[in-house]
Amino acid sequence: MSDTGGGHRASANALRDAFNVLHETEPDRFPLPIHCDIVDIYTDYGPFFPYNQYVALYKIMAEYSFLWKWFYEFGATPLGLWLNEFMLELTCFEPFKECLTRNPFDITKNDMRADMVVSVHPLCQDLPLKILSSLDTNGASRKEGRVTPFVTVVTDLGGAHPTWFNDGVDKCFVPSTVLKNAAMDRQVKESKIVQYGLPIRRGFWRFGADYTGSPEKQNEAKEMEGVHHKPTIRESLGLLDLPTVLIVGGGDGMGGIVSQAQAVGEKLQALAASKGGDGLAYQMVVVCGNNKSAQSSLSPPQTKWGSNIEVNVQGFVNNMDEYMRASDILVTKAGPGTIAEASICGLPCILSSFLPGQEEGNVPYVEENGFGTYRGSVDGIADAVQEWLASPVMLEQMRDSALEAARPDATLDIARDLADMVYKRRNELKKTGASKEVATAAAA
Repeated sequence: MSDTGGGHRASANALRDAFNVLHETEPDRFPLPIHCDIVDIYTDYGPFFPYNQYVALYKIMAEYSFLWKWFYEFGATPLGLWLNEFMLELTCFEPFKECLTRNPFDITKNDMRADMVVSVHPLCQDLPLKILSSLDTNGASRKEGRVTPFVTVVTDLGGAHPTWFNDGVDKCFVPSTVLKNAAMDRQVKESKIVQYGLPIRRGFWRFGADYTGSPEKQNEAKEMEGVHHKPTIRESLGLLDLPTVLIVGGGDGMGGIVSQAQAVGEKLQALAASKGGDGLAYQMVVVCGNNKSAQSSLSPPQTKWGSNIEVNVQGFVNNMDEYMRASDILVTKAGPGTIAEASICGLPCILSSFLPGQEEGNVPYVEENGFGTYRGSVDGIADAVQEWLASPVMLEQMRDSALEAARPDATLDIARDLADMVYKRRNELKKTGASKEVATAAAA
């Protein structure tokens, strides 16, 4: 994988956590732990610029979206796809080969390979497949002869770049019907495509699920009113029990969060004042991520909020699941992981921005599933907040639609399939005397 955005590593970490849960709760089926070696192959093994600077370049292009749009769209053309494949094989074959032969338990050595390779990044299909074929045939072929299992877990949602899809993989896990069709358009055989949902952080897995087997269908709305109901969570977070708007800037703090928060805060104060009364009427939580400047700007005394609203400004948080479950409306950029997590929490979404191409398809995904809308201006965002808070019935309908679209079991479902594959591979190696007491998987 590559840390171009937080979603790829978050998905890899979620699968690692799911392997641990499966080993603990299903020991008869998975008696050995699965060790995961998660690596940013471009940052750690890219031979030179631009490959070893993808993370920095991503941040620049995400800030100037016209650059992202140009590179994304050119990269999706036949010429762009061929050029990327050609240059990667020409310049990165040997460095990436070093990565794929490293010992998962001691990365300073190259004396033992992972039993399986899992890709959670669009630029980690073609070349790793060629390298594995070369390794498994002792250099005889880069096109055939691969026996090491290779799996793609797509971490986009409503749209995906063509480089995600390669028919050479053993399985391709997709989160939506749109991406299943995109995979088949790229000639991935339907028999290789598995649709569960996005792998997400453990805090968002099904409430009260029995992890000893495939959880039965449960009433998510009923569970939301149980031990995870809003007043209890709000109290645990030090929040008031008021209608709450959550504004999220992402882990990297992108998304114009200061202007969004100020516009929504003004609208909430006006809405509260129009209702009369001197007490607090609404609450806004702003999670700025690593954007310390935004956090400082939105905190008193730099920003003074109205007397009828409570404002809580946070930096980076590790309990986003709790903040989402404590909220009634989410304002966020159209990141796939955040959208999937919000749906599990029954949280209607106002999408404030998207990366052209990559996140563009997430807008119709939210709108067509009935749990949100896109508003590209701060005034539009504030107006949507006002409209939704003024219509509790509409908010409840969107909440139900979000829960209907939710896939809280996806992470464990994907992990079970992957674990079955790595166990099968281990048994094959056992016949050759190369088995280990721990099954291993590398997330590239």
